[in-house]
Amino acid sequence: MNLQNKNVVITGASSGIGEKVAMKVAEHGARPILIARSYEKLLELKNTILESTGMDALCYSLDVSDKEQVEKVFAEIQQELEIDILLNNAGFGVFDLFEEASTEDIEQMFSVNVLGLMACTKAVLPSMKKRNAGHIINIASQAGKFATPKSSVYAATKHAVLGFTNSLRMELKRTNISVSAVNPGPIQTNFFTIADKSGNYVKNVKHYMLQADDVADKIVALMNHPKRELNLPKWMNVGSMLYQVFPGMTEKVIGRFIDKK
Repeated sequence: MNLQNKNVVITGASSGIGEKVAMKVAEHGARPILIARSYEKLLELKNTILESTGMDALCYSLDVSDKEQVEKVFAEIQQELEIDILLNNAGFGVFDLFEEASTEDIEQMFSVNVLGLMACTKAVLPSMKKRNAGHIINIASQAGKFATPKSSVYAATKHAVLGFTNSLRMELKRTNISVSAVNPGPIQTNFFTIADKSGNYVKNVKHYMLQADDVADKIVALMNHPKRELNLPKWMNVGSMLYQVFPGMTEKVIGRFIDKK
């Protein structure tokens, strides 16, 4: 796939990975369609993209946890253009012991990370199926494969994203629509401003955190060459694979090394 003249919808585009990917797809000649709650931040990014690349991005204020709003915004987008790629990037986490986690945080994490992602996907599928073309990329996490202490709810949402992604891929196997999961480890973004209020986790894993630019580059490469999964970093995915095969032994042997929160 060549990104030239493609329309790429990016949720959670106002910061972090979403912001980086938006800039890079514009550099590749694609039109970024920016979605986030903060319209002001999107406008700033739109102006930066225009000045840097000459590409005129589109901006839409949207809380993906609001199903009716999702339907309205995506209908509006698809009246103007066809969506070639959907990057379901919006999401957040809060690291707590489960017994201390608030019901509000639990519900909101599922509303955004899972139900919001599904709502956005559902909004683009009819058009993609009609054209028999498209690519849906869901940002999951290594936490969806290998859960760790104090991330029980966040890990549960990412397990759900992976399960949904794998099932959807099989449902669409007779089409030309690609479905990919991106499973990164910790990335140096503002994600941890909410997730890790104590700062302990970031301090403990700082030396092997991924760089946002590197992750964004690999996501853009995935858009050009779709595949089932993108796992980052590779060494961390080896641990996830071992956990799938030898869960008890893995927890026992490396348990103390993963309790970083």
